[in-house]
Amino acid sequence: MANTQSMIFTIYGDYIRHYGNKIWIGSLIRLLKEFGHNEQSVRVAVSRMVKQGWIQSEKKGNKSYYFLTPRGEVRMEEAARRIFKLMPHEWDGKWRMLMYAIPEEKRQIRDELRKELLWSGFGSFSNGCWITPNDLAKEVRLLVERYDISSYVDYFLAEYTGPKADKTLVEKSWPLEEIEGKYEEFISIYSKKYIVHQSTMASGQMTDAECFVERTNLVHEYRKFLFTDPGLPKELLPDMWNGNHAALLFEQYYKLLAEPASQFFEEVFREDNDMRRKDKSYDAADHPLIIN
Repeated sequence: MANTQSMIFTIYGDYIRHYGNKIWIGSLIRLLKEFGHNEQSVRVAVSRMVKQGWIQSEKKGNKSYYFLTPRGEVRMEEAARRIFKLMPHEWDGKWRMLMYAIPEEKRQIRDELRKELLWSGFGSFSNGCWITPNDLAKEVRLLVERYDISSYVDYFLAEYTGPKADKTLVEKSWPLEEIEGKYEEFISIYSKKYIVHQSTMASGQMTDAECFVERTNLVHEYRKFLFTDPGLPKELLPDMWNGNHAALLFEQYYKLLAEPASQFFEEVFREDNDMRRKDKSYDAADHPLIIN
């Protein structure tokens, strides 16, 4: 069973953020019950997320509502953009280098920064030196501001002039074979599930609640690649990169489950929350965040 806090992140990212980013704790408990999480575990996880600065609470009468902080909104938007990106982008030929020398007394900040850099798609080229072919200047600026480390960090825009090929930097900084192995595992498991659910849905044997569980689990598993796949441009990837196949499978499977899953979410959400969507154009059957 997935970690309760991690599953709450998934539900905020794939559902709640389309409805004003706010939900009553009772509705959240009801939704998480579908995955086997009890009320106590949900309340503990929500309290932890408040302390971590991802969500805030608001009282209306005797009810507690929780909504994403600005930091939480930025993280959800960035995660969605990367999750629903179907194909690798083109490269501008430039490398970005981030170098830092954070003192030992700030070791906790240094450890947190490493995790954030990995999540953003940086690769560890050498000790204290991180690289990426992607334009992550905005993400770097936000990290420097958040941790107040401007005096310890330098950020460069550079070209690699050899003597080896650019792809050797990739081999040194990211475990591509390991990432491909995880994609192969995802494709093996979810291609079979996709075929089964196509059949059961066509014969009317899946409830909206079951579709909600399957879609949420699908997104939950697929978003784990945000922590491992740096989202490299196509020029730096192997010719037969199976991350492309995984993305297409994810898109097809997601669209299959989208409408009934959203209907279940809305049934739970409708009674105790403001049903007005933040994005009026959102169509669950044709997710607007799927971008090329």
